[in-house]
Amino acid sequence: MKCVTHTFTVQTQKGPELVDITDKVAQVVEETCIQNGFVVVFSRHTTAAIRINENCPHLIQDIEEMLQRLAPPDAYYRHNVYAHAFSVNGERPNGHAHCQHLLLGVSEAIPVVGGRLLLGQYQRIFLVELDHGRPREVVVQLVGE
Repeated sequence: MKCVTHTFTVQTQKGPELVDITDKVAQVVEETCIQNGFVVVFSRHTTAAIRINENCPHLIQDIEEMLQRLAPPDAYYRHNVYAHAFSVNGERPNGHAHCQHLLLGVSEAIPVVGGRLLLGQYQRIFLVELDHGRPREVVVQLVGE
């Protein structure tokens, strides 16, 4: 059994935004030479999620609008008042992004068979930016043979 960990950076533009990272993850899987096992794709952030869905522009727009309705940026969040009132690192108010993240999650696990991701026909892996654009770290960890 082998375990390989790789990290890469994704530059996001805005929140909410779905960035398709499937090809990058597939490249990492191919480079490891692991034929059978699984891969975990993990976001190292509390305001950027990892999700699997279809890469259809209308669906992506629907998802972005749904996230805005579920946790609107202009709603009252205690996090915005207290955490950022004393912040020295220039963070913007982002209580909405933390709440949206809780609904989405931080990782996805995908089977690897024959050295390839075992995704369905329309499945793609997305980094979901929930805050404002910035560099985001994605961890890809493979376990297998």
